Amino acid sequence: MHEAATSAARFPHPDAAVQDLYSAGITACRGAFAPQWADLMREDIDTAFTEARGREGGVVGRGPHRYYAEIHPEQLRGFVGLVDHPWVRGVCEAVLGEDYRIVELGFDIPLAGAVDQPWHRDFPMPDATRQHRRLTSLAFNLTAVDTRDDMGPFEIAPGTQWDDDARFGHAMFPPREDHPRYAALAERRYPRRGDISARSALTIHRGTANRSPDPRPVLVLGVDAPGAGNDAQHDMAVTREYWASLPGRVRAHLHCPVVRELTPVVQKHAIEGLVMGDA
Repeated sequence: MHEAATSAARFPHPDAAVQDLYSAGITACRGAFAPQWADLMREDIDTAFTEARGREGGVVGRGPHRYYAEIHPEQLRGFVGLVDHPWVRGVCEAVLGEDYRIVELGFDIPLAGAVDQPWHRDFPMPDATRQHRRLTSLAFNLTAVDTRDDMGPFEIAPGTQWDDDARFGHAMFPPREDHPRYAALAERRYPRRGDISARSALTIHRGTANRSPDPRPVLVLGVDAPGAGNDAQHDMAVTREYWASLPGRVRAHLHCPVVRELTPVVQKHAIEGLVMGDA
């Protein structure tokens, strides 16, 4: 659970991921972990979700019956194995540079009854992307279930990470008259336990309606290039004991407070336009 794969040979080469991310805006590594690894991840997500829903500020809404919560690395038993996975490391270095920074660890849970989200990106386009066509952040996603069509699969509109339109609400939400274009481009994703995807959070996307009785938990790992600035939205920390136990090449990329004792995360990364769903 805690160890990364020892060889990158059987995983896609990072150059292929770079090409995917700069063209489609999303890429994937199938079978990065055994399904049992994802099952333990699911246990940790369920534990954290139960705790977070029981206190004020523990979760934020991302639409009706859909929640997001950030957690501390110590709450995920597989954290080191994830961030030290050769494909994850390789993609981060190839896209963001050798000094990439791990800034976010959390999960998104569409419960039964979750509705279609509006098309959106996760934050406004930074100047480095607008002016120099350079990606400065990545979102890695790992499903905790084998995704079915009735569970509200993730939809993404490939190539739209470059869309730059002054009509975007809050610089994140395309105008409603453009929604048919995104719907025409949309691809649904059906990851299975053990798969990892990586995407630019600028690529226009949405969660779809969960018409099943089952939740669809997804882990989120956010990584920045130096200076990207998304760390201001997040509050993860590690204890001194945990920090001392980490491999040096993990500590080099984990820029967060090292504390005597963890305190529960009060969520900061609310996206107001998602609260009502695609109303």
